[in-house]
Amino acid sequence: MEDFTQFLVVFSMAAAVGVLSTVFVLTWVLHFKEGLGWDGGLAEFNWHPVLMVIGFVSLQGLAIIIYRLPWTWHCSKLTMKFIHAGLNLLAFILAVVSVVAVFDFHNGAKIPNMYSLHSWLGIGCTKSMFSLTQLVLGVGMYLIPLAPISWKVAFMPFHVYSGLFLFTSVIAVSLMGITEKLIFGLKDPKYKDSPPEAIFVNFLGVFLVVFGVLILWIATRTSWKRAVLFFFLLDNDTICVYLLYIC
Repeated sequence: MEDFTQFLVVFSMAAAVGVLSTVFVLTWVLHFKEGLGWDGGLAEFNWHPVLMVIGFVSLQGLAIIIYRLPWTWHCSKLTMKFIHAGLNLLAFILAVVSVVAVFDFHNGAKIPNMYSLHSWLGIGCTKSMFSLTQLVLGVGMYLIPLAPISWKVAFMPFHVYSGLFLFTSVIAVSLMGITEKLIFGLKDPKYKDSPPEAIFVNFLGVFLVVFGVLILWIATRTSWKRAVLFFFLLDNDTICVYLLYIC
């Protein structure tokens, strides 16, 4: 790997910010809010930001860069495919549970569902596109050995860039949801008055943005891709070597 030290610095920063994001969202709901529960009340709603940050942000971010970790390069490509798919599947399951918590709370409190732009983008775009492009088509193309190689090669750019687009969208939608919750939840003092909770959660939003930037930086550096050597025997004395960068 080129610039290995730089990779370690950027990856360590991403890991630290990812952990901080999880700590901050847990502190928010446990200290400033009603905690966590499953009783149809506000404590149940609080699972939504917690599971979204852990699942759709942290785990999906790790899934995106899992192929870039040099200490996994001794693993077979098939093993890494299963790890990549497993992390994405776990992220999706946590996101679904978080949405169930929101709908359950809204129904119990007689609050309309799917009325905000946050919910439109969260359900209609992010989760629906994620389940289709990353799970259904991704598994169908790369884990089930039925698709022709030409299909896999043609689909790979779409799979990669749709994953990056969805990850970026998740960060944006999360920021919308955080802001919406602060505006509706803070009454006295209000959000505009910058109470401690507002400042604390604003820092959570900053951490999510920084985490997203670092993950995208790692994912788009060609020199940090997993490299595979291919050897071709041209004749009895000549061997042609190709270096192929994948994911």
